[in-house]
Amino acid sequence: MALSKNDVSILKTLASEYAHLASLPIQKKKKEMWLRHNSLASERPMILIDQLPWNELNTDGSLNLQVEDPYFRGVEDWMRKEIYKWKHFPADMVLDEYIKLPRPISSTGWGLEAEVERLYTDETGDVAAQRMTNLIQEEEDVEKIKSPVITLDVRKEKEIRQTAEEIFAGILPVRMTGMIMHLGAWDTIAYWMGVEACYIELIDRPEMMHAVMEKMVKGYLDQIDQLNALGAFDSYGHYCHCSHTYHPDDKEKEFVTSKDTWAFGLAQLFTSVSPRITQEFECDYMEKVFCRFGSIYYGCCDRLDDRLEKIVKLPNVKKISCSPWSDREKFSEKLPKGFIMSNKPTPAYLAMDTFDEDAVRRDIRRTVDAAKKNDVKLEMILKDVSTVRYHPERLTRFSEIAIEETER
Repeated sequence: MALSKNDVSILKTLASEYAHLASLPIQKKKKEMWLRHNSLASERPMILIDQLPWNELNTDGSLNLQVEDPYFRGVEDWMRKEIYKWKHFPADMVLDEYIKLPRPISSTGWGLEAEVERLYTDETGDVAAQRMTNLIQEEEDVEKIKSPVITLDVRKEKEIRQTAEEIFAGILPVRMTGMIMHLGAWDTIAYWMGVEACYIELIDRPEMMHAVMEKMVKGYLDQIDQLNALGAFDSYGHYCHCSHTYHPDDKEKEFVTSKDTWAFGLAQLFTSVSPRITQEFECDYMEKVFCRFGSIYYGCCDRLDDRLEKIVKLPNVKKISCSPWSDREKFSEKLPKGFIMSNKPTPAYLAMDTFDEDAVRRDIRRTVDAAKKNDVKLEMILKDVSTVRYHPERLTRFSEIAIEETER
């Protein structure tokens, strides 16, 4: 791969800044805290911030992309965002002392291409209301779902590695990061059908929805087999669904199978179905998939406090999401020992006309107190932030308040 002198200069400058930050002693301390936390021996709750309205944060132009090469433009974007987060709202994030390069893995997809109409709240961002066309209206439409075929471009990977090693020589080593599988079947199905149609068919034609899930499970298992044959899962990212996954048993290596790594599952639209339906249409299927992995992060925006007893029985689940739609007191009371409560503070406080710091503090304190009362290991991940009303300093204050409240 031949990059322009300008591209190389930009990447070297960014990498030097990233390397300086990654070498700070606090990085080692934060990593050790995550190692204890993920071993269920944390001294305090851990805090992270991710999934942000980057269009509103680029007030100084530091996030403007300048690299022309398509692949290394992505590497530039990653470095700029990591540096920005560390400077403005680091919380408990860790910067690893190497440049992370995504492996060139491609997929043929599931055979269905979602048809989505989007209405954006801000044309400069990517947050939108979405309306999906139902592509699975008859039982024969289920046959359109195909198992994805996974490909690793070995030649391109070699070129990427060689180019990166030349660019970053003397600054930082490079690591090729592999696949972390998204096992949220119902997120995918919702894009093919629309949420409302999913609900209707679960009632009217449950046998058809069972057939859809059988296709999904077959597709996941086929992908796992392919990725295992390629050794293409990830051991260098230390990140799964916005949570750090450092653990004393980790083994960083380049040929990685599913048993060595994390994946994440979720069924967000099942917040509005009964726990019985969650068992029948989610748990009974995903247990066949989760058993293939070393560790699972489960949940996102789903309400889970009323069906925790089903989720904790799923194989290899280590962290479980407590979203703003869950009752955090009930969640912490019901969560058995051996699991981490991964709380999602509501991002709504950052989206109001004025930023109410006292409300944020009360909200965080309520969660911390609930976890402490029930001796639950807690992490808090502010994510899905749609807007900060073009006040990025709100994220800085959230980070500071969260650390204050977890250290008290």
